[in-house]
This record gives sequence, C-alpha cells and structure tokens, in this order.
Amino acid sequence: MRQSDLCHAVRQRLKRLPAPHDAHYGIIPLPPPEEAIALDDAAPRLRSATEALARTDALAAEFRDPYFASRILARREAVSSSSIEGTNSTLDELLTLEETGDGGASEATLQVRDYALALDGMVPLLKERGRRLFDVDLVQELHRRVMSGDSRYPDVPGELRRVVVWIGGRDIAYSTYNPTPPDNIAGCLAETMAYMRGEGMQVVNQSTVTRMAIAHVHFEAVHPFRDGNGRVGRLLLPLMMAAEGHVPLYLSPYIEAHKPAYYAALKAAQQRHHWHVTVAFVAEAIVGAVNELMASRRALKQLRATWASRRKFRTGSSAARAMDLLLHYPVITASRLASLLGVSPVAAGTAIDQLATVGIVHERTGHRRNRIFAASEVLSILNRPFGEEPILPER
Repeated sequence: MRQSDLCHAVRQRLKRLPAPHDAHYGIIPLPPPEEAIALDDAAPRLRSATEALARTDALAAEFRDPYFASRILARREAVSSSSIEGTNSTLDELLTLEETGDGGASEATLQVRDYALALDGMVPLLKERGRRLFDVDLVQELHRRVMSGDSRYPDVPGELRRVVVWIGGRDIAYSTYNPTPPDNIAGCLAETMAYMRGEGMQVVNQSTVTRMAIAHVHFEAVHPFRDGNGRVGRLLLPLMMAAEGHVPLYLSPYIEAHKPAYYAALKAAQQRHHWHVTVAFVAEAIVGAVNELMASRRALKQLRATWASRRKFRTGSSAARAMDLLLHYPVITASRLASLLGVSPVAAGTAIDQLATVGIVHERTGHRRNRIFAASEVLSILNRPFGEEPILPER
C-alpha cells in the first residue's frame, strides 16, 4: 500500500500492524462523516436515484404488486453477490436446490442458498423494526448465515478477525489497501453501526442513498472478517432501504456487471475520501436496478397474458392460479404447488399436466417420481444478462 495514494486525513490514521507484518501499516478509518457531502457531478445522479426509489415505492403501494417482494429478486441478488466473490452458481441451480433439498447440490449453490435465506429472514425484520436493529450482533449473524457453508473458511463464521488481511496484490507488500488492524476492528465496526442507526446528524444532512454509499465504504474499509466482507456489505444495502421504509432493491446484479467501476469507487472513497464517487456509483446502481425491475415486471406481465391466450383456463382453477405462482416459483415440484395453492396433490398434478400441454412448464428430470417442473420462459427473462431487454415468446 503506497502512502502517496492516501489523502492527508487517511495517512493520519495509519497504525503499524502486528508481527509478522510490522513493516507495514493498516488504516483505522475515521468515523463516517455526518456533515453534508460535496456531491460535485454526483448530484444529478443522486436526484435520479431518489426519484427512482420514490417511483418504485409508489407503485408498490398503489398496486400492491407482489413482484416487488418476489423471492426471485432476492435469489438473483444472492447469485450475483456470491459470483463477485468467486462463488459461482446459477439461478436455475439455486431454485432447483430449494425444491429438492441439499442432496447433490454443490457447496457453491448451498452458500448462495444461505445468502438468499439471510435476505428472506432479515428484510421483514428491518421493515418492521427499522434501523435500530443495526448493530455488531446483526453483522456477525449475517456473516454466520452466509459463511457457515464454506468449508474453506479458516475462522469461525461470525467471529471478528484476529489476523492481518490486505486488499489487492499477491502479498501485503503489493497491496492497494490495508484494512483496520485487528485490535481496532470492534471499535470501528461499532462506529459503522452507529452511523447506520442514524445516531448523528447524518439523517438530517445526508440522503438515504448517500448514507448507503458511505456505510458500505466504511464497512468494507473496516473489513471485520477474514473473508465474506463483500457479501455481508452488499447484504446491508437492501437492509438499509428496508429499514428506511423503501422497497428493498438488490444492487449486486448491477455491481457484478460493473465490477471495475465498483472497485474504483470504493478505492476513491477509502483512500482519498472522495465520497461523491461512491455516492454516484450507488445512485447509478439504484437507477439500473429499478430499470431492470420494471423491465422484468413488464415482460412477466406480457408473458402471463401470452400463457392465458394459449388455453382458456377456468377462473380460479388450480391451473390458472398456478400460472401466477410460476412467476415467483419458475422451478417447482407438484408437492410445492399443492402446498402453495392449498389443494390436493392430485389437483396440483392435474394443473401441471394442463400447463405442460401448452408449453408453460416442462418436466426436466425424466423420472416418474420426484419430478421437477420448470417454466423456462420465465427463467429466460430472469436469467438474461443485466441491462439486456427481455426476449418474449410469440403468442
């Protein structure tokens, strides 16, 4: 880590690291700023993000649209955030795992599942109880949830690290950033959480989007765990939105598609306190996530209409109701469908057969028992590369 890359305020926070790395220094980050941030060219992007958040909140409230709370969005987030860290699975593999259980699933897919379940459990809590839930215990619990399935993790998931780590470079001599020394982690992480709880003037001086950006930068600068910091830090972004009463947007698909800009934004803020760069990136990620959300929502609505044109199903029938569920459960078993619809297994099987005859679902195992059905047209919409327009089937 070159000290010449650091601004004066950051250089003032250098501390010699413990042996065997005592020839190097770690950075004790300043507490997150509470004053208004000079936004420079980030200001118009911040306005766009604030408008996008408001538009999404209004639509969700007006139409009570279930897609805004779809389990699929959390699962796309889990797949992308894990992929950024090199844990590679697919949405298809994750959805299949959730229908079949752990047997035969890769460790990577199990880890992605754990990330999705962490979102499922925490988003409702933050919506209900607000930002007062942000504390060190929450962060440690999130880390336990996302790292407990990683057999290669050398520490106890959830425990703050006691070793020196560095970012970038094959060893510390070539690093780009040396996070907080182990002895200072607990205090610095407590400052991150106090900022996220809004205990200072930041709730007056800074927008939600600005606070999301600063909190994320500060958390990643502290780097409280040996591994898994990126995943936990990105989990905190939708949780902050939920705690502020917004529809939680999932930003990892955007981040995955723009990784160089993401890392450059973190670096600018951590090394030189150029907060506006990260605010601009998070604002662009929010606008991108909203655009992607709306495009998927429109495409799925059109797909549902296309399905309805293929065969006339009786209103309220199991098959008609199943079509709505398939937008949220595009990989499903007959037993899951029966449970969700509140019908008998026989009725669920009949509905699936009716849907299969017009190509809405297809069976993918080739087995007579424990069969799995997939709505491939839904998956093609959800699995498209970020930012691309959905391709819809012909009627």
